[in-house]
Amino acid sequence: MIADAGGSPPLVGGPRPRRRAVVVLPNGLTLANLFFGIFAIVSASRGDFDAAARYIVFGAVADTLDGRIARATNTGSKFGSELDSLVDAISFGLAPSLIMYFAVLNNTGWDWIFCFLFTAAAVIRLARFNVEQAGRAKTHFTGLPSPAAGMTLATYWWFSQTALYTETMIGGLPWHQMLRWVMLGLGMLMISNVQYAAVPTVGLRSWRGILGLMLVIGTLIGVIFLPKQFFFPALMCYVLYGIGRTVLLGLLDRLPAASDDDEAYALVADGVAVEDHDLPRRRQGRRRAHRTNPGPDSDRKDTPT
Repeated sequence: MIADAGGSPPLVGGPRPRRRAVVVLPNGLTLANLFFGIFAIVSASRGDFDAAARYIVFGAVADTLDGRIARATNTGSKFGSELDSLVDAISFGLAPSLIMYFAVLNNTGWDWIFCFLFTAAAVIRLARFNVEQAGRAKTHFTGLPSPAAGMTLATYWWFSQTALYTETMIGGLPWHQMLRWVMLGLGMLMISNVQYAAVPTVGLRSWRGILGLMLVIGTLIGVIFLPKQFFFPALMCYVLYGIGRTVLLGLLDRLPAASDDDEAYALVADGVAVEDHDLPRRRQGRRRAHRTNPGPDSDRKDTPT
C-alpha cells in the first residue's frame, strides 16, 4: 500500500476526498462578489453610477450562486459562511450607501451619516442572521435581506434615468430628499422582525409552485429585457410586501414563532415544501395522532419516588 504525501496510507473503501476545484468554487464566487462591490465603489467615486449599479447586481448574482453551489456540492463550511457575511457587509452595505453618497447626498455636509447608519444596519443584520438562521433551510427571512436592501439603493440611479421616471408623475416626487429616509427605512427593516419570503417553491404540482414558477419567469424576463425599469420598482414592491404580509399575519395571530423555524427546517430538510401558515395545521394533526396512538411510553408516570 502506497502512503500519501502526509505519510498515512489512503483509506480503502472510505469516502473520496472532495475535488479541490469544487471546494474552492463557492468561495471564489464570494470573492467575486467582493470584487464587484469594490469596483462599484470605485466606479461611483468616478461618477459612473450606471456601472456602479451594474456591479452591485453582478455581486448579487455571485452571492446567490455561491450558496447554491455550496449546497449542491455539499462543500459548505463555517469559513464560507463567515466569509460570505463579511463580503455582503461591503457589497450590500457599504458600496450601495457610497453610491447614494456620491450620486444623491450632499458631499460637503453631514449626509455621510446616512451611509454609516445604513452600513451599520447591514452589519447588524448579517451578524444576527449568522446567529439565528445561517446554515439552515429557510421558509422566510427575519428582517429585510441585505442583498435586497443594497440593490434597492444601488438601482435607484438606473430607474431615475428612464422615461418611466422622468416622463411620469413619479419623477415629480422629491426623490433626492426622500432617498435619505429611504436609506433609514431600509436600514431599520434590515434589523427589524419584519418577515420576508425566501425564494418561492417552484413546481407544477401545487398552485403555490405554479405561482412561484410564474414569479421566477417574470423576474427573468424583466431582468433580461428591462433591467433599468424593472429592478428598483420590483425591489420596492418586495420591501412593501414584507411589511404588509407581516402586519396581516400579525393581525391574524399567525406569525411563526422561533419554534416554527426549527419545525420548518426539519420539514424542508426532509424535502417537504411548507408555508408559514401550514405549521399550526401540521402541529395540530400531530397532536391528534399522538392522542390516538400515544406510543409505548405513554403510561409511564414521571412522579417522584
